[in-house]
Amino acid sequence: MKYEGSCHCGQVTFEVEGNLEKVMECNCSHCSRKGYLLWFVPLADFNLKSPESVLSTYTFNKHVIKHHFCPECGCAPFGFGADRSGAETAAINVRCLEGVELSDLERVPVDGRAL
Repeated sequence: MKYEGSCHCGQVTFEVEGNLEKVMECNCSHCSRKGYLLWFVPLADFNLKSPESVLSTYTFNKHVIKHHFCPECGCAPFGFGADRSGAETAAINVRCLEGVELSDLERVPVDGRAL
């Protein structure tokens, strides 16, 4: 299924394709403060519709994940990184997807504080 997503003000828009059933709920300092519910997909299944120049980027800890956000409204709809095999992935904040009923998704807790 294809999903449309955006930041709050609409300056950052994107689409992502895949089977959304489970989301990761991480307790690390970054994810817990922002309330992320993350869905990981291959980067090839992600399409940024806005120009890349509208994105701001934040990294922390080991600086391996590029957390992208809108400099206008501050909303953080996705990040880019690599999985353990080295495959490029997109971490989608499902709270920024249109038409997704969050209560229908299985939440998988992840102990990011321990990483």
